[in-house]
Order: sequence, then C-alpha cells, then structure tokens
Amino acid sequence: MNLTTIWVILLGMTVITLSERLSFMGLLANRRIPDLLLRALRFVPAAALTAIVVPDLLYRNGEVVDPLSNLRLMAAMVAAVVAFRTKNVLLTIVAGMSVLWVLQALTGQ
Repeated sequence: MNLTTIWVILLGMTVITLSERLSFMGLLANRRIPDLLLRALRFVPAAALTAIVVPDLLYRNGEVVDPLSNLRLMAAMVAAVVAFRTKNVLLTIVAGMSVLWVLQALTGQ
C-alpha cells in the first residue's frame, strides 16, 4: 500500500466518522432525548472499555489463558477491588500496574 492510498483511507475514515457524529448532533439538537436512552448511554464508555480490555486479559495468541497462571487477570482483579473501594482512577492504575510488575518479577515472566 502506498502513501497516497493510506492518506485517502485516513481522510475517508475521518469524513465518515465526523459526518456520522454531526448527523446525530444535527438530528437531535432541538429534540428532547428520552430518559431511558440517556440512562442507557451512560453505560457506553464502560461497555466499550470492557470490550477492549477483557479479551486481552483472557486470551493469548487466540487461546484462553489458564486463570491460575494469568498474571494480568490477577492484577486486574486487584485493580477492580481498589477501584470499587476507593473510586480513584489514578490509585487503581497504580495498584494494578504495581501488582502486575511484582508478580512478573516474582515469576520471571
């Protein structure tokens, strides 16, 4: 693939994404969004993040990783507990990464 093709694809994707987002803004600008839809839309970021993170936690090279040897899953569980108890994003990241690094150092992975 040459450089021109890559730029055409990127510009095309940009135009499509922006027109999609602007169409919803234009269509819904003067309308009241139903409460049920507003409540449902609050969960979209969490669902998107879950869809990105969970496969990386559970699979390696297309195969399910054994939960007892899955250091990332263990660190994620610690991070989930910290997040639930403290509601602090920075502390959650620090706790999860610290646990992962310590486990990796201890197991040599």
